[in-house]
Amino acid sequence: MKVDQILRAKGVEVFSVQTTDSIDKAISVLSDKNIGVVIVKDSSGKISGILSERDIVRHLGVRGAAALTMNVSECMTPDPITCGLETTVDELMGLMTAKRIRHLPVVTDDTVVGVISIGDVVKRKIGEAEQEAEALKEYIAS
Repeated sequence: MKVDQILRAKGVEVFSVQTTDSIDKAISVLSDKNIGVVIVKDSSGKISGILSERDIVRHLGVRGAAALTMNVSECMTPDPITCGLETTVDELMGLMTAKRIRHLPVVTDDTVVGVISIGDVVKRKIGEAEQEAEALKEYIAS
């Protein structure tokens, strides 16, 4: 299974904030949309980073409530690792494990077309395992 199949099943809506937005605004987007990460875009609309709950908590731990007024650009992970539509689930698992990341922007022609989470990957792997088990049961029964 490849990323394009995952996105077709889960949807391709991408939520983003600007580099100049406050952390407080980014938290509102995360909360309102019930998501764990937002894409950060520069003034031209290109991806310049990714901002996760983990990034925010790290800065809150150091700066306290003052972190809420920081610009997103001060807190985000710049130049995030990305994947493409043809990336396989196995490649995603390896990349996410090796780099210790939970979200990957999916990029085509310098445009973010979706976001894949570790939860999406695990769900697909479980689905594949269940399909294989069912096929084996049918084979044995026949």
